[in-house]
Amino acid sequence: MTTFKNHNRKAVVIFSGGQDSTTCLIQAIADYGVENVETVTFHYGQRHAIELEKAKWIAQDLGVKQTFIDTSVIKAITSNALMNENAEIKQEKDELPNTFVDGRNALFLLYTAIYAKGQGISDIITGVCETDFSGYPDCRDVFIKSMNVTLNLAMDYNFNLRTPLMYLTKAQTWALADSLGALDYVRNHTHTCYQGVDGGCGECPSCVLRNKGLDEYLQQKSAVQNV
Repeated sequence: MTTFKNHNRKAVVIFSGGQDSTTCLIQAIADYGVENVETVTFHYGQRHAIELEKAKWIAQDLGVKQTFIDTSVIKAITSNALMNENAEIKQEKDELPNTFVDGRNALFLLYTAIYAKGQGISDIITGVCETDFSGYPDCRDVFIKSMNVTLNLAMDYNFNLRTPLMYLTKAQTWALADSLGALDYVRNHTHTCYQGVDGGCGECPSCVLRNKGLDEYLQQKSAVQNV
């Protein structure tokens, strides 16, 4: 993974308050300088709305500007378990989990790009990943590259979509947070649980992936320290 120091550019992070986007935000602050980083947070009718509270607290704590955008109109045109509190979260074999929200990341990138252009910002950072994920098609590198071209053409503007976690496992994402001095911060202040349980339910796909990655990283770290 490539990191850089460029305090002459500005960046906006698509920020949910979860593990991945918080790690991206902390890295962006290190790369660009806190005064050059903003966040955009989306309310799209997610059942784990506690994530929004976490996002607000973290943005304030880290001292970055945060803009909330309401895209909950999407609930009127699509149905899935991530936005329906009465639906059981599940994934059938060889199928996408029913938490997949059609068009969500495309919508997030579009609205963030509109905002970014208005602020004179070219760099848009998102924590999508195609290594440890649930098979979501809009988390793939090919989608991000395609969307980058589309946004540039649509707005005649030179956007740069950055995906620092694209090829990292969850264990490697925890390692990145640790290298930034933020392992405990991300561990204690972020929210990932699809069920909206503060501290995590430990059973939904998001919790399982998060906890599995953390366990793997801590075991690796312990093994190195004990050598």
